[in-house]
Amino acid sequence: MLKRRSFLNLAALTPALALPRWSSAHPQNDDLPAAIRALKPMTDGIVPISRQERQARIAKAQSLMQANKIDAIFLEPGTSMRYFLDFDFFLSERMVAAVIPAKGEVAYICPKFEEGKVSELVKFGNEIRTWEEHESPYKVVAGILKDRGTPNKTVGIEERTRFFLFEGIRKEAPRLRFVLADPVTAGCRMFKSSAELALMQRANDVTIAAYKAVFDSLYEGMTQADFSRLAAAAHRALGIPGSIGANFAEASAFPHGSSKPQKLKEGDIILADGGCTVEGYKSDISRTIVFGKPSARQLAVWNIEREAQQAAFEAAKLGAPCEAVDAAARNVIVKAGFGPDYKYFSHRTGHGIGMDGHEWTNLVRGNKTPLQAGMCFSNEPGIYIVGEFGVRLEDCFYMTDQGPQYFSQPSPALDKPFAA
Repeated sequence: MLKRRSFLNLAALTPALALPRWSSAHPQNDDLPAAIRALKPMTDGIVPISRQERQARIAKAQSLMQANKIDAIFLEPGTSMRYFLDFDFFLSERMVAAVIPAKGEVAYICPKFEEGKVSELVKFGNEIRTWEEHESPYKVVAGILKDRGTPNKTVGIEERTRFFLFEGIRKEAPRLRFVLADPVTAGCRMFKSSAELALMQRANDVTIAAYKAVFDSLYEGMTQADFSRLAAAAHRALGIPGSIGANFAEASAFPHGSSKPQKLKEGDIILADGGCTVEGYKSDISRTIVFGKPSARQLAVWNIEREAQQAAFEAAKLGAPCEAVDAAARNVIVKAGFGPDYKYFSHRTGHGIGMDGHEWTNLVRGNKTPLQAGMCFSNEPGIYIVGEFGVRLEDCFYMTDQGPQYFSQPSPALDKPFAA
């Protein structure tokens, strides 16, 4: 922990805070606070991913399949199927899926009675193979793989495919070798295009606007549920569904918070985390503030956390391994007395982000993956002192040919959670 003398010196060097003008009274009715009522939609100019871009994704996937000697990949409804095929469907015990071959056209599989609905949703490829209720969908998949050709005898299974589907296909096509499709799916999704980055930027802009309105609407006695209700209302007013959760005081010492009831009071740390989705692309932002006047202890820890976040960003250089970013942030926190290792900074520095809030790859020890243009990450070191409070600052960034670029600008100071 911090030595007493250095801790007091750090606090003494920090100027007096100009605190935000927090609301001090619980709303007397169900009307939304003025800060949220003043919000306007931020939906103008949003450009969805084009058909041409999805076609390019399929072509890249097929190129990666050939490079990795994978004959086809199997997808069921989920993020990867939306990413490549702009196709979505609910999950049930009945298989609805797609096969993208290394060469040739995409083929879909569905129950016969769903053929009409599925055909309405198909945008790439023309072939839909069906099965009646007493028949095996796994034989249908095996037939597609046979007809598309499997010279390498290798099929990639998307990582989130449910096991019973994989097992059924494996038993029906025992001559084939099955591998994770990550070299193809992650090989495409990990690198964002300018169109994807634009959607992520809008998502981050929306969530920052929601944060500002909610922080301007805080009041004594607010519960976690009250905070979340205002955050959801703010996102709705901005025209984009989203959410922000918060934990107060000692509950903030748990990285993902506590389920115990909490009521906001003067001097409490507030650790908030949330985001929204724009045309399938996510934002993820955390802020830590104090309701009222912060203590010297809160201020000192917050400043260390901010230094760690900055160190991580500066370490995010093209070609550097992902683990170097984690090491840079962890070094600051441990040197400040919050160690060893994971004791107070109990998680990785960041995760990949895109269509999923957490996706490839992570800023974590042991990850040697080099940083490359188009990769997107959260930057969120944390300091969690059980029995006291926790501090986490989270802003996402993407790699460009010149280095890292933030989607949301980090908090300049404890009393200034948002950059101008």
